[in-house]
Amino acid sequence: AEALATDVGKWKVFNEKVVFTNGCFDILHLGHIDYLSKAADLGDKLVIGVNTDASVSTLKGSSRPIIQEETRLAKLASLVFVDAVILFGEGTPQKLIHTLKPDVLVKGGDYTVDTIVGADYILDAGGSVKVIPFLDGHSSTHYIQKIKNE
Repeated sequence: AEALATDVGKWKVFNEKVVFTNGCFDILHLGHIDYLSKAADLGDKLVIGVNTDASVSTLKGSSRPIIQEETRLAKLASLVFVDAVILFGEGTPQKLIHTLKPDVLVKGGDYTVDTIVGADYILDAGGSVKVIPFLDGHSSTHYIQKIKNE
């Protein structure tokens, strides 16, 4: 995280606005692509915190993740509008947010600003917090159920 924090600091020196989001991104689908591209549009650099396999299991249950962390990282890093990806194993990205100090914190449509971890910290630092609505009909859980029913 320290190396990425150094990169973020360099970007900020050049007045580049850094956007941070996080999640499991287990089965990458159109909803993720839509959400992440809209997040990227809110600044100059997009950084994604990705839950480790262990933290996904804690959050989603022992049958998850479907896709291992190395693959999830590689898929996200390959997106043209993503500038950095980083794993985190804590229950929330609070520590990572404090380390990276992004200008914009973004989460998906099931959140409100008052329920986003790190929102107070970012707002107090003069940054902004945004909620991007989900694209209807797309979720990893939906696709996993569809596969199970086949």
